[in-house]
Amino acid sequence: MATNLFDLTGKVALVTGASRGIGESIAKLLAEQGAHVIVSSRKIDGCQTVADAITAAGGSAEALACHVGNMGDIENCFAQIKQMHGKLDILINNAATNPYFGHILDTDLGAYTKTVDVNIRGYFFMSIEAGKMMRENGGGSIVNTASINGLQPGPMQGIYSITKAAVINMTKSFAKECGGLGIRVNALLPGMTKTQFAGALFSDEKIYKQAIATIPMHRHAEPDEMAGTVLYLVSNAGSYTNGECIVVDGGLTV
Repeated sequence: MATNLFDLTGKVALVTGASRGIGESIAKLLAEQGAHVIVSSRKIDGCQTVADAITAAGGSAEALACHVGNMGDIENCFAQIKQMHGKLDILINNAATNPYFGHILDTDLGAYTKTVDVNIRGYFFMSIEAGKMMRENGGGSIVNTASINGLQPGPMQGIYSITKAAVINMTKSFAKECGGLGIRVNALLPGMTKTQFAGALFSDEKIYKQAIATIPMHRHAEPDEMAGTVLYLVSNAGSYTNGECIVVDGGLTV
């Protein structure tokens, strides 16, 4: 049920990478606060499952397949949103890829290209298309899921960490140029969060222990812990937050 502080009634929100993990948690929480949520990911089946769960719980949602690494998909996604809703109030750029886990010197061109296309180009042009719609509608909010790796590269995650550093600066660039249009742009920097996406970190005991040792609370985070911060950033409570990068690491918010 929506609260006065976080009421999103009447808002249209697009959440990418929302078929599981952090994106799913964000989509469900935004819907609980009254937003109509467009659940998006590469495959429609996973999106539909989350959208159905939202509607079964009394929320409003729809599923929309979009591979953010594909420019044609991005164009089609926003064309459909404009046709069906005429506006977009919230964009959560959460879809990401990390196809290579290993020494940076062994990164091949395929892994490099895929990671850059999704994590940088995808976020950039999703933000452009959303920003154009928000400009027409008098404002909106964009939140990019970056990573703590964007500040301190993770072991065996070179190109992924590089792209997440780019997302942090991208966030600041969009915030600086779009703030005057009423468009707030912020970033979430999750630390070690237990998701299928981060499976390689959890399956390697040595890397897991090393990572946990660097976290102040010495534990990993859960996807639901990320969602609350995003809700704050897109709500009236966070209406003066623009260009901020908020770290949520093992339950500790900085």
